[in-house]
Amino acid sequence: MPANATDIILHNYPQSPVAEKVRTILGIKGLTWHDVEIPRLPPKPLLTPLTGGYRRTPVMQIGADIFCDSQCIIRELDRRYPSATDSSSANAGLMWCLSRWTDGELFSLAVKIVLGSAGDNLPEDFAKDRGLLYFGGDWAERMKEANSELPHFVAQLRAPFSWINSNLSDGRTFLLGSDAGVIDAQLYYAIWFLRGRWDGGPAFLSEFTQLERWEKNVSDIGHGTSTVLVAEDALAIALSSESTTVSGVADNDPQGLTVGAKVSIGPDMDSGEQAVEGIVRSANADTISIEHANDEVGTVCVHFPRTGYRVEVLS
Repeated sequence: MPANATDIILHNYPQSPVAEKVRTILGIKGLTWHDVEIPRLPPKPLLTPLTGGYRRTPVMQIGADIFCDSQCIIRELDRRYPSATDSSSANAGLMWCLSRWTDGELFSLAVKIVLGSAGDNLPEDFAKDRGLLYFGGDWAERMKEANSELPHFVAQLRAPFSWINSNLSDGRTFLLGSDAGVIDAQLYYAIWFLRGRWDGGPAFLSEFTQLERWEKNVSDIGHGTSTVLVAEDALAIALSSESTTVSGVADNDPQGLTVGAKVSIGPDMDSGEQAVEGIVRSANADTISIEHANDEVGTVCVHFPRTGYRVEVLS
């Protein structure tokens, strides 16, 4: 089925845990989408023209609007396809606060366990790339420390997993009741990662019988309906489309951002990644959207979260 400017296009690869989070949300919402498989390691020459250099996974494209980071992707999916259990519900604020733990400390522990347990078995190029991404400039030393501290990291996971397991002991199907929601995907992807990429994962998770029951309920939802799309077609869609993002900056912006200001945006940590430069089109407490242009895609609007990203105003 050919894609058009209003279709969801997800640039991802099968082994990506954060992409699994988004794929699960697509399943929860029962959506149809186009699947563009990208490389696991840079360079990513058919992705970065869309993003201005951002290389993390996944990236969602709808026409000439490019959504980076699962925060932005989830918010946009909820805006377009709202449901009672998503992040536009009455519990949205609590869900987003909890997501800072699932995307922060919880996922960080999972990464330390997975990469630390792999040790010297990781291919050198993969170890360096993921080491920089998740541990920063001193990645080699910190990965060695992760290997030596595995029992401590597992202990740090055991407590919150015990709490969640206890919370599910009333027999509820999903975290908030009978219906799956965004919060289920926010927790599920870290467990999916641990089970599939840590050789001790299945044995560790077997301690939490209610959590495993819930995990299967989420897994059974699937990923919606997807069709394969080649990356070149996704670039062509961006080139022939125009962003639908409304221009404007919300009041009281702490950095004094204005429409038309030139900025750079990058993750708020030392990960060795290229910052993305562009012109501010819109900004509020949650999101900043910048215009970026090149010959391959024309002018696109690239969306980033404010939380977890550093915005620098350029002269």
